[in-house]
Amino acid sequence: MASSTLRTVSSYLMLAKPRPYPSPSPPKTLVFRSSHLINNPSLTQSLKLSTTNFTNFSLCKRSFTCKSQANPSDNSRPTKVQELCVYEINERDRGSPAYLRLSQKSVNSLGDLVPFSNKLYSGDLQKRIGITAGLCILIQNKAEKKGDRYEAIYSFYFGDYGHISVQGSYLTYEDTYLAVTGGSGIFEGVYGQVKLRQLVFPFKLFYTFYLKGIGDLPVELLGKPVEPSPAVEPSPAAKACEPHATIANFTD
Repeated sequence: MASSTLRTVSSYLMLAKPRPYPSPSPPKTLVFRSSHLINNPSLTQSLKLSTTNFTNFSLCKRSFTCKSQANPSDNSRPTKVQELCVYEINERDRGSPAYLRLSQKSVNSLGDLVPFSNKLYSGDLQKRIGITAGLCILIQNKAEKKGDRYEAIYSFYFGDYGHISVQGSYLTYEDTYLAVTGGSGIFEGVYGQVKLRQLVFPFKLFYTFYLKGIGDLPVELLGKPVEPSPAVEPSPAAKACEPHATIANFTD
């Protein structure tokens, strides 16, 4: 009965036509005789296995990995810490600081602004190197400490060498650290922090930068710093901006 039924089946088994290719001559349709399939069980089994393998292959998922850019081992920037010391001195000849009492209160209060610009000298006080320029926003008056807390955003300008930008808390009553947020010139790509030491508010400050991400600093910026004290003064030559006592095109 089964054999007579099979004889009635069409003598040809045709595979479905594939989608036409853009080439002028599409591939020919593959044709198998059913008798071949019936009489060759090994061929039938082979076709089943091929279909299964193709299905498994098409379901494979591609995997990939990506390296974190925060991985220190992948960071090409220099990580050596370099110290740079400078003095900021207000010589009362720049109209700085300007106190803008936006709070309209008699006591220093939140929102008061203090734009400023002072002169910069090398840590050994032998060279005039530039200026500071920026803005302090008063956050809180600390009456018990006889001082204020500011949020400061400002830059240190070093003539042809470029500049360093910093941001953070500026406390008038104790030492503070600010973040180094970037720079230009030889300071492009710089990061790190700077320690601010108040000597005579708001006329004398001493800074120690801890810089990373840049090449070696110029020797003329790295003189041995004078011990900070309220009595420090720049050399007469540096104060007079004599050519041998300034850096190239120092910012004024």
